[in-house]
Amino acid sequence: MKLSSFSVCVFCGARDGADPAYAAAGREMGAMIARRGWRLVYGAGDVGIMGRVARAAQAGGAQGFGVVPSHLMQAERAREALSTLVVTETMHERKKVMFTNSDAIVVLPGGAGSLDEFFEVLTWRQLGLHRKPILLLDVQGYWQPLIALLDHVIAQGFAESSLRGFVQVADSVEAAEAALSAHFDSAHNA
Repeated sequence: MKLSSFSVCVFCGARDGADPAYAAAGREMGAMIARRGWRLVYGAGDVGIMGRVARAAQAGGAQGFGVVPSHLMQAERAREALSTLVVTETMHERKKVMFTNSDAIVVLPGGAGSLDEFFEVLTWRQLGLHRKPILLLDVQGYWQPLIALLDHVIAQGFAESSLRGFVQVADSVEAAEAALSAHFDSAHNA
């Protein structure tokens, strides 16, 4: 498998959030995906960080694979200029299609939907259903409370310590790029 055939699923907010660094990281992530020749898999929206990732990826020439449930077509203003747009019936089906069509997951700042997406792929990893890397892009320390919660869950005996090993934390797009590249290089050479 050549490196340019890899797909990165990005989970992130349909809003920009309070700190302009979040939106900037979205633009940087999209540009980096394009520069590396990877395909973007995401929630198909053209709003918030989600839209910023997609616009930057497309501007750089990346293929875009968007997945949106029919009830969010208007609210998230589904981006129609994508290489592939899949419309699902449910949110659960959306997550499954996004996950199935990606080789790695990166979670940028977001709200309840992003947390739901993160915990579903993390649970699937914990159950041994996949071995895809899961990266939290910890912009301005956004994910520190989540990381502390995972450590608390482990400390209180509700998960094995291996749970933390299923999640990589990157404090910049450059760090995320390095982690993804290392994973894809090893998958390419396997």
